[in-house]
Amino acid sequence: MSKKRLMIISLIVSVILLCVKFLAYFLTHSNAILTDAVESIVNVAAGSFALFGIYYASKPADEDHPYGHGKIEFFSSGFEGGMITIAGIGMMAKGVLAFFQKDEVHSIDLGIYLSVAAGSINYFVGFFIMKKGKAGHSDLMIASGKHLISDAISSVGLVIGLALVYFTNIIWIDYAVAVLFGGYITFSGFRILKESVFNLLDQADHDKIDHVISILNKNRGDNWIDIHNLRILKYGSVLHVDCHVTLPWYNNLQQTHDEIDAIEKLVSKESTHDIEFFIHADPCLPISCAICQVKNCPERKHEFVKRLTWGLDNVLPDRKHQL
Repeated sequence: MSKKRLMIISLIVSVILLCVKFLAYFLTHSNAILTDAVESIVNVAAGSFALFGIYYASKPADEDHPYGHGKIEFFSSGFEGGMITIAGIGMMAKGVLAFFQKDEVHSIDLGIYLSVAAGSINYFVGFFIMKKGKAGHSDLMIASGKHLISDAISSVGLVIGLALVYFTNIIWIDYAVAVLFGGYITFSGFRILKESVFNLLDQADHDKIDHVISILNKNRGDNWIDIHNLRILKYGSVLHVDCHVTLPWYNNLQQTHDEIDAIEKLVSKESTHDIEFFIHADPCLPISCAICQVKNCPERKHEFVKRLTWGLDNVLPDRKHQL
């Protein structure tokens, strides 16, 4: 199933659940259910923006956007996180005010049934979207899935709170649950917002860098004397990789091209991401001889000493490797 079609289904489900939750509120007048219903408005708004983000991110690169349109996913997930945070703050405020207004709650059993149904649907839809998002490396889909799952988790607390009100007839429990839900939703929204901001600022993703380095370590060619100044930028589901590779200085242009092409094909084959490479070739220097594994090198100035294991400490800095 395509990302676009999956997000359309998610949006339709969100609209249906929005109607169900507001029906539950009008039947019960529960502030806790109202907070859940208000979050569903956020779900619909965020889902609409996410659908646009998926559409826009799928557009190919052009002259105005040479790296593609994938970063819209980070902006969209940030928009979603911001809306969730604002909604959560509003829910907490409404719950606090309810302590002074003393709203009457009734038909709690019906509210429980509707909340269980809505929460279950949210969980399964959110889990499926997040699973597909991880498989497709879509931060936007992952954020949407996490949002729906957090909504489902809050529904569990909502049902517990309503059940306590039903069996104890202590109405203020409903208000307290509303405040707790608001706090949990605010925290979830802020976490999504923070991740999207970090992605927009191109914060280094050491997990992805480590994965690329491990591929290169396991399949290292003898002529790849070192790889340094490695940087990975995320453009939606596409990774843009910049690096320098040190090669024998006496290789001709065709040989250098073949080595760079081999690196690109190797990482692309072993990685689940779509990857775009920009690799700069550096000539080796005499200081490289001690770590150079080229056999029968006609220009060797020093004996080979040992093979260096590549890691974050020597692949990220912009300098050739040496002992």
